[in-house]
Amino acid sequence: MKLVLQCVLALLVASAAQAQAPQPPEIAARAYMLLDVSAQQVLAAKDADSPVEPASLTKLMTAYLVFDALKSGKISLGQKFPVSERAWKMPGSRMFIDPKMQVPVEDLIKGMVVQSGNDATVALAEGVGGDVAHFVQMMNAQAQVLGMQSTGYKNPEGLTEAGHTTTARDLATLATRLMADFPQYTGYYAIKKYRYPGTPAANDTNRNLLLQRDPSVDGLKTGYTEAAGYCMVATARRDYASLGAKGGNPSRRLLSIVLGTTNENARANESQKLLNWGFSAFEPVRLFDAGQAVVTVKVWKGAASTVRLGQPGGVMLALPAGTADKITTEVVRSDPLVAPIAKGQVLAKLRVLSGGVQVAEAPLVALEAVDPAGLFGRAWDAMRLWIQ
Repeated sequence: MKLVLQCVLALLVASAAQAQAPQPPEIAARAYMLLDVSAQQVLAAKDADSPVEPASLTKLMTAYLVFDALKSGKISLGQKFPVSERAWKMPGSRMFIDPKMQVPVEDLIKGMVVQSGNDATVALAEGVGGDVAHFVQMMNAQAQVLGMQSTGYKNPEGLTEAGHTTTARDLATLATRLMADFPQYTGYYAIKKYRYPGTPAANDTNRNLLLQRDPSVDGLKTGYTEAAGYCMVATARRDYASLGAKGGNPSRRLLSIVLGTTNENARANESQKLLNWGFSAFEPVRLFDAGQAVVTVKVWKGAASTVRLGQPGGVMLALPAGTADKITTEVVRSDPLVAPIAKGQVLAKLRVLSGGVQVAEAPLVALEAVDPAGLFGRAWDAMRLWIQ
């Protein structure tokens, strides 16, 4: 049986009209997705689960593993990696390093991120994984850990190879985890120019044109192959004086994934179009504070008789602009709720409606664990449930 608990948040302006979700602009791309990172909410998508070639967006996963090795202390930024013949001879975008060099990890990261150097990427893969084949195994294992079920890697740099595919949705997962798990390293993606001393300067400008055009953009990565087309994962953070009645967060971050455009300018223009639309068409509203219970529900056969449901970080949603003062919410869950219950277990969802139309949804989790009751308590509740 479904139990629906309704709670009116505000009814300052009555409206009988059906609210319509904002429609995204026309985006000239094979696939795309726009994600509100702050609210963990998809704002728009097209063919987000269709397989595509990631080109140099592959380097986001390479960076994830490199950053993880740095964070765990397995390598250091100042440590120098050798440049193998394989790395030196990599085709496509390069940092222009050669086997006579021993290059610091930090410079290889900059070469991979800013110059999209395939040579720097292979040098990092060999330094972290021992060899490229083992590093690719690490990439695929990490993809599974992150829940990227539609991604398969064949190399660390992104050159076209059979079976080397991903999706816009998986790229959104990877990019958000990269930013969340390694904030101390993602500043590299905002670097506009870089060249390793002694190498040619012709390839020293970040291909993310939005870094030059929009001061709110601070990453992440571009990619191109003939098969993939021109692709971009872009992220921007813009400040707000308030995020709704409960506020508490001075900024909002959006992430756009645009895949398969026709040229370098097109991928930047379409990405900018998506980001601008997302910031203007939706407004951030904090509905519940961190750790605040959205609802407290009865637990059967538990050491505690109730459990609080909410979100550890609070419930913040991106709502269509102008609807924040018209919304209602309802909690949808299954009944009965039987112990044991793990802390963080998803037990319900919060539906947000405007004019009777759902405009957003968020999962609700147990804010504390509930252990099973003793033998007598479980038997007593079992009898009561049977009578019901």
